[in-house]
Amino acid sequence: MSADGGAPSDRSVVVDSLGVGLATGAYGISFGAIATASGLTVLQTCVLSLLMFSGASQFAFAGVVASGGSPVTGGITAVLLGSRNAFYGLGLAPRLRVHGWRRLAAAQLVIDESTAMGVARETDRHARIGFYVTGTSIFLLWNLMTFLGALAGNALGDPRTYGLDAAVGAAFLALLWPRLTAWPQRVVAVVGALVAIGAVPLSPAGAPIIVGGAAAVALGLWITRRSSDAEIVETLEHPEDRHHHEDGRPHEDVRDERGEP
Repeated sequence: MSADGGAPSDRSVVVDSLGVGLATGAYGISFGAIATASGLTVLQTCVLSLLMFSGASQFAFAGVVASGGSPVTGGITAVLLGSRNAFYGLGLAPRLRVHGWRRLAAAQLVIDESTAMGVARETDRHARIGFYVTGTSIFLLWNLMTFLGALAGNALGDPRTYGLDAAVGAAFLALLWPRLTAWPQRVVAVVGALVAIGAVPLSPAGAPIIVGGAAAVALGLWITRRSSDAEIVETLEHPEDRHHHEDGRPHEDVRDERGEP
């Protein structure tokens, strides 16, 4: 906070952002260990973390490959999960105001945590500080910890010896669970999981997660549309609930000024 107890200072925004960056970036060690123990080389793991830089997508890719799926299938799954970042970018663009090559650099830092630390700020200046400090700190630490984890995972050998073949799913669930804060999200997640499980005996390795993800996206869009339609119907059926004038005052206040009862 600033000295007068009002808006937060630049320093407080930096401190908050670094806290998120350190906590999130350290988790990269688990991806590095799991990825190499599941069959990727240290170089492949590090390049994947450097270029993809999206925890959920990286774990999904590693999970598909570990289960015997092709890298193409894993890539499709990763893109499906990472597509949300494009919508994050649309919301951040007016606040970051970057152009040219700087836009490409900023796009690499668009993840859940950097977006949250950016859009939550009241001023564009603090939004930029929160976004860049969070994104940069996570990027640097995530890649460093990925490398260290990859070395450890490479030394472990066969992941099934230590039960690490199930670690990808567990790590992915750990990333997903905190984001399921409302019942529609939980319903979508459960339906997607059930569809994926049902597709396991009917499809090749890696395909079930794509089928389940597609079902989850379709259901999510349907729920969103139903919610929007319900709001429109509510507005049409109860227009009296929207009784404020364009200037923000109730209509009855306007009538009083005109001398009407």
